[in-house]
Amino acid sequence: MTVDFKNLSVPEAQHYLQHAVAPRPICFASTINAQGQVNLSPFSFFNVFSSNPPIVVFSPSRSGRKNTLKDSYINITEVPEVAISIVDYDMVHQMSLSSCEYAPEVNEFLKAGFTMQPADQIRPPLVAESKIKLECKVIDTKELGKEGGAGILVIAEVLKMHLDEDILDNTGHINPLKVRQVARLGGDWYVDVKPEYMFLLPKPAAQLGIGVDELPEKVLQSKIFTGNHRGQLANVSAIPSWNEEFDDPVFHHSDGTTAYEERIVQLLDMGQLTEAWQIVLRWEMKI
Repeated sequence: MTVDFKNLSVPEAQHYLQHAVAPRPICFASTINAQGQVNLSPFSFFNVFSSNPPIVVFSPSRSGRKNTLKDSYINITEVPEVAISIVDYDMVHQMSLSSCEYAPEVNEFLKAGFTMQPADQIRPPLVAESKIKLECKVIDTKELGKEGGAGILVIAEVLKMHLDEDILDNTGHINPLKVRQVARLGGDWYVDVKPEYMFLLPKPAAQLGIGVDELPEKVLQSKIFTGNHRGQLANVSAIPSWNEEFDDPVFHHSDGTTAYEERIVQLLDMGQLTEAWQIVLRWEMKI
């Protein structure tokens, strides 16, 4: 199936994009207009785009039904500041409630039951209940179209970040296992970032991985290994040397079976790359 966006309605285009590009982090953007009226709205068209300078971007898109501008964007044109608070599982239902299209004079903090926390350097208030809060100044906006559903990029520089000490490790860094963020999928679907769903994946260091094309032919020809398994094996800077003292208490090979492959897969799935490579080398040497 191929989808040609020239032939899609706005709701159809939104369906395919939001279900395909997911999960997306959710931010609360609080803004204020020249009269001092506060608006709080959640956005999943949101992410970080630069560390130096520290830049986040979110998009208060035009209404797909009425082609009206969101109060968040109107406020930013008057007061170019925004407080961004990260949404976690403890506030998902309040977040959903705040997304209702209330009148501009209605304060969503009150409707959703949140506490307005004064910021240090900007006028819009922070969501006190959020564990991660950013004070930002808007440095640019870019309208991507004039029709309903068109996004408006709000490019904001982070001035300060406020962190709940309960989500920090003993070095003062954020411990992702303690935040429990939520993310938006398509339609009414969300994902809860529970610790049991998280995993570590070492990033390639300064040294280059050998690449899948350099793996032993047996690994490349195997019907058991997935692309992920080959990617794990290929993400080493050099093929390891055989360790004569290596002893795997589980592995017992017998000729004509898939015992080598099955044990390598087991070790890789447990994150034991060094041990998996030793079985690969044993397989190559038929030890």
